[in-house]
Amino acid sequence: MRKAEGKMKTVFITGADRGLGFALCEEFLKKDFFVLAGQYMEEWPWLSRLKEACPGRLELLSLDIGSDESIARAFETAGSHTAVIDLLIHNAGVAWQEQDMGSETDLEKNLRMFNINSLGPLCLTRRFLPLMEEGMRKICFVSSEAGSIGVAHRKDMTGYCMSKTALNMAGRILHNDLGKRGYGIYLYHPGWMRTYMEGAEPMKGELEPSQSAEAAFSYFTGEKPSCLQVVDVYGRAWCF
Repeated sequence: MRKAEGKMKTVFITGADRGLGFALCEEFLKKDFFVLAGQYMEEWPWLSRLKEACPGRLELLSLDIGSDESIARAFETAGSHTAVIDLLIHNAGVAWQEQDMGSETDLEKNLRMFNINSLGPLCLTRRFLPLMEEGMRKICFVSSEAGSIGVAHRKDMTGYCMSKTALNMAGRILHNDLGKRGYGIYLYHPGWMRTYMEGAEPMKGELEPSQSAEAAFSYFTGEKPSCLQVVDVYGRAWCF
């Protein structure tokens, strides 16, 4: 077993191939964490290069967050590298523009998106709890203002917004359930970033992923929230 030595803490980051997930890997490595990185795109070279640059500090876990079988395999692999995970960061997610919510194609795409953005993180959390009992007990979700019903302003992206609302509810239920056992649940809105959620090309945005990752690190490693809120990259709280 490759176990983080001494006082080194361990973080598991899903969707770590690029964008915010990759930036989070870099940020936690800079802060002397042992990093487990959930890798979906083996053909994307960034994580492999980062692992070479940080020998013994970064391990890659093949992970499709939308597959129960993949989650189970990732759990077994994680257990071979460390006995304790201190922070679990659910970053993996997709955003697809629907053309016609009533079409069979868009229904399939939105079901897949819901599985990745909402159900997958919940299933993975339950699976990985045995590795978290002796750690810092921090479960962190990269959510979005798109999931807020109170400030909803969009006229499209219905499936994506619904998936993030469901993710926020999952966080609430886990807060109610696991909070009494000392777990901290964090919901984070990363801001409008130049990232790859919609495909092969980076999206337009106001922030670089590294900027959002730095703010996320401060939030996730800070005091456990006494009440559950969606906190954004600027430290502002958003209503559900």
